[in-house]
Amino acid sequence: MSRRSSVALPLAGEAELDELRRMASTCRACALWKRATRTVFGEGPADARMVLVGEQPGDREDMEGRPFVGPAGAILGRALAAAGIDRAAVYVTNAVKHFKWEPRGKRRLHSKPNNVEVVACRPWLEGEIAAVRPHVVVCLGATASQALLGPAFRVTRDRGKPVATPLAPFVLGTLHPSAILRASGEAARARSLADLTADLRTALSLLGRSAPDRTSPRSPR
Repeated sequence: MSRRSSVALPLAGEAELDELRRMASTCRACALWKRATRTVFGEGPADARMVLVGEQPGDREDMEGRPFVGPAGAILGRALAAAGIDRAAVYVTNAVKHFKWEPRGKRRLHSKPNNVEVVACRPWLEGEIAAVRPHVVVCLGATASQALLGPAFRVTRDRGKPVATPLAPFVLGTLHPSAILRASGEAARARSLADLTADLRTALSLLGRSAPDRTSPRSPR
């Protein structure tokens, strides 16, 4: 059951997302658009109670124009299913909307976005979250986590710990699915997948909790 009580509000959220998507498609706030095929905006229900935020689109996402449709998306799908979360019920996006890459022969290899590029894209991310109004935001990886929880965030130290922010009642960081793909050895990949799944289960449990008192102290940024 949707937390919104009228038809107008979901339609308003969808309209906001459609307008943001249209505006972002011509964004020139940083130079990444010059080498990307297209802007890759978020997708999912406009009234989703959970938003997942990754780092940036990859090669496959850049070609198809959709987030998390490549190998990392397959890992994310496995973790969501194991945690009991329907991917179709969550809104999925990235902190950066253009694919940053370096050539390796005929291949385009991911290159980590810098702070200038993350900041340039932040209005789009904040706009998406404001339009969806989720109860929980899950940041996948260090880039998304530091963008929303501050530069002091460390995945190995802080993953799975919910924080109240002005963007959503609960925001938590966890591993990016691509980290599982990069893990050395089957045992390491299994452990990383288990950690991601556990954090997604934590996020799911937060959907049943009341919003925390926003006047209480927050973790330092």
